[in-house]
Amino acid sequence: MSARIIDGKAIAAELRIKVAGEVKRLTTQHGVTPGLAVVLAGNNPASESYVGSKAKATKEAGINSFDHRLPDSVGQAELMALVKKLNADPAVHGILVQLPLPKQIDAQQVLDAIDPAKDVDGFHPVNAGRLASGLPALVPCTPLGCIMLAKAVHPSLAGMEAVVIGRSNIVGKPVTQLLLAENATVTVTHSKTRDLPAVCRRADLLVAAIGRPEMVRAGWIKPGATVIDVGINRVPGENGKSKLVGDVAFAECAEVAGAITPVPGGVGPMTIACLMVNTVRATCAISGLPAPAV
Repeated sequence: MSARIIDGKAIAAELRIKVAGEVKRLTTQHGVTPGLAVVLAGNNPASESYVGSKAKATKEAGINSFDHRLPDSVGQAELMALVKKLNADPAVHGILVQLPLPKQIDAQQVLDAIDPAKDVDGFHPVNAGRLASGLPALVPCTPLGCIMLAKAVHPSLAGMEAVVIGRSNIVGKPVTQLLLAENATVTVTHSKTRDLPAVCRRADLLVAAIGRPEMVRAGWIKPGATVIDVGINRVPGENGKSKLVGDVAFAECAEVAGAITPVPGGVGPMTIACLMVNTVRATCAISGLPAPAV
């Protein structure tokens, strides 16, 4: 029997409709329109495509968009000055500095300079620390999307055995904290984990965020498990064209899993929808308004 395909595109579309409703409510009832500033330095094609998708989603939600494009040669001082200016701008409620940054830039220094209240990527050490402490925080968008996709299959994750492959600050660590907050029992694995397939086979819920194309095979999956594939890897396809694949060998794992996210069309659309959610949440917090219904 084949797994249920978790349609991230459809779930993200529903979420974006809710966000648009909240934006409209904030604008009409409180005279506050959420504003998102996106900073893109250089011309990384993947980043440009991602920023384009964000701009489209921002516009559709009714959020004010402030785009800042900087050359590949931008200096640290110039970038820091822009972040300082955006921190002080009352029309901007969310600031996103698109990674990766050009090699001459100290990315951590830039992320540390963002006002934690406007850190819609959830990467500031203050937000990371608050998340780890179980306090309200702006949470990284991809992990937030992963939890929403898992809860589309299991409304409660309490007591489930969850295994996370990868320990990055962007996905692995924050998704672990979010799973703990949902009362799952969590194992974090990485490149030094012994007998990784055996550890993965224990999982009722497997989150793969390791950045290696189709590394997770059918033999790693517990029959009936839910699999959330965070990977986006470009590999050679037919006729010399490249294709996108996840960290999970989708076709074979779908024969064993109970539910699985596809690539593309799984976690990706949720990341952008959750950025809109974070922007509205940040707007309400900054404006002293109750948390939004998203």
